[in-house]
Amino acid sequence: MTKISKASEAETIQSGRRDFFRKSAAFSVSAMAAASVMAPVKIDAKEHKELKGDPAILEEKPWGTTFGYPVTHNLYGQPSPYEHNVTRRNTKLLSSGNWYASIAMCPIQDMQGVITPNGLFFSRCHGGTAEIDPNEHRLMIHGLVEKTLVLTMDELKRYPSVSRIHFIECPANGGPEWRNPQFPSIQFAKGMMSCAEWTGVYIKDILKDLGLKPNARWMLAEGADNSHMGRTVPIDKVLDDAMIVWGQNGEALRPEQGYPIRLLVPGWEGNLCVKWLCRLEFASEPYYAKEETAKYTALKKSGKAIQHFYANEVNSVITTPCPEKPWTDLKKGDIVEIEGLAWSGMGTIEGVDISFDGGKNWVEASLKGLVLPKAWTRFSYIYKYEGKPLLLSSRARDNAGHIQPTVKHEREVMGVESVYHRNGIHTWEVTAKGEVNNVQVLS
Repeated sequence: MTKISKASEAETIQSGRRDFFRKSAAFSVSAMAAASVMAPVKIDAKEHKELKGDPAILEEKPWGTTFGYPVTHNLYGQPSPYEHNVTRRNTKLLSSGNWYASIAMCPIQDMQGVITPNGLFFSRCHGGTAEIDPNEHRLMIHGLVEKTLVLTMDELKRYPSVSRIHFIECPANGGPEWRNPQFPSIQFAKGMMSCAEWTGVYIKDILKDLGLKPNARWMLAEGADNSHMGRTVPIDKVLDDAMIVWGQNGEALRPEQGYPIRLLVPGWEGNLCVKWLCRLEFASEPYYAKEETAKYTALKKSGKAIQHFYANEVNSVITTPCPEKPWTDLKKGDIVEIEGLAWSGMGTIEGVDISFDGGKNWVEASLKGLVLPKAWTRFSYIYKYEGKPLLLSSRARDNAGHIQPTVKHEREVMGVESVYHRNGIHTWEVTAKGEVNNVQVLS
């Protein structure tokens, strides 16, 4: 017998649902009333009756009869005011109490494709957002290298640059839900992640000029903000795909993303991607910095904690439907698209399965759009809505052979006392009325 536990009535964010399938009939009617650009359509009383008096079709709107804003209105483009609900959000449960050490959650329910706009990219700070003058900022590289180097930002950008699409995920994403669901909201349950195109230089290309000493096995990365965030990274990862980045989605990093430069360690814990990067030091042993001893360890049910636990495991979540985007406006027989995101810090998403009964039976979804290593991958399944209760789950797998575990299996290995690296299968309960609740399938 399947047991589920429901989320508490915490913060929930409702947003409008745009259902293109249900509105297809309205689009067909619109085609009947197609007009020239030069003049509005005149519709007689008979046609008015056939169109059921829809003012969105029958009446000319102000924006069609007046000039819009001049191109100089917003020299830096802004979203439409009708999208004002699409924003990052935070909660006291995930803050220090004064918001300096806190996190702003990405509205993943409203994302399109796999690229997160810079203004919506999730943000985690340990001592507030530093405002750094790039002309006064330096990057020092020293330790077990043949030559110490101090770079200005202009000097750093002279190295050959690369652009890569990767996600960044806080290892605490979903962490409050190890025991039970806490949030009737996908943004709070899974919003500690985002995906972007990053531009910068591979560290291995800089090290070609410096030369590593044979006993260099670890790299310390330190930030210039008041928390001086420090994490150590094994040399194999440094020489693989670790980057120093200054660009995000075609523009300079935003201050909350580490302007002018940050470390990017693709697929690994977000806290390793040290922001406001000012120093790289190479050594033979890890540094055992505060954030890799007091924090960011995985506590097992035996009471022992795992250190140096880096890669974010294969994971997925259904984004439509979700608590913010329920199916309460659907009728039996409507065709809808179930959609979601999958990701893995260990490779490339190879496939995603969907279950309608909490994991007893599975069907394969389609991957859509870009499918890249260590990046968000979007999946989709076309479904005929029957107005029946569902336990809607997704299960991802990657090309390294990893499969997303059940909550039961995850608890058998890790217990329920951990905070980090939770990737158990996520389930939404869809009621007969189309309402969506956050639940956990326990067996």
